[in-house]
Order: sequence, then structure tokens, then C-alpha cells
Amino acid sequence: MVTNMTAPPGGVMTDEVGTITGDLSMEPRVGPDGQVTLRVQYRGADEWYTVTGAGVKVPDPADDEAVERAERQLLDRFAG
Repeated sequence: MVTNMTAPPGGVMTDEVGTITGDLSMEPRVGPDGQVTLRVQYRGADEWYTVTGAGVKVPDPADDEAVERAERQLLDRFAG
């Protein structure tokens, strides 16, 4: 689920390049260990970056409802 947004005041901190601002796309990703993380890119760009500190663990990565709740929780942190 890719969500387009404008960065909140102060931007979005990433592990790779520091703070990014402007028009962004965000996408949650779930790993096989149940760790749901959030990645971000400048809208329309090819490169994705990991959002610093944006991770939630779900007990079972096959539990679609739990994964969706975790994804929404992460995305809501940046909702304007």
C-alpha cells in the first residue's frame, strides 16, 4: 500500500540520507520475522529509503489484519 503525502513540518528522517521533505510516497513492508517497517521516496523517484525508527513487530506476518493495523499505525504517524 503506497501512500502519497507531503512531508510534515521538519520532514521525514531516513537512515540513509537524513531528512527529506516535499512530496513523498510512503510504503510499509513486512519481513518474514513479522517486523513491519516504513520506507519513503520522493514522489516519482526510483530510490527508496528506510524511515528512521518506524517499525512495529507483529506476532505472525501471515496475519493480514495484524499487518494492516501495523501498517496503518506507521502511516498515521505522518498523516497531516
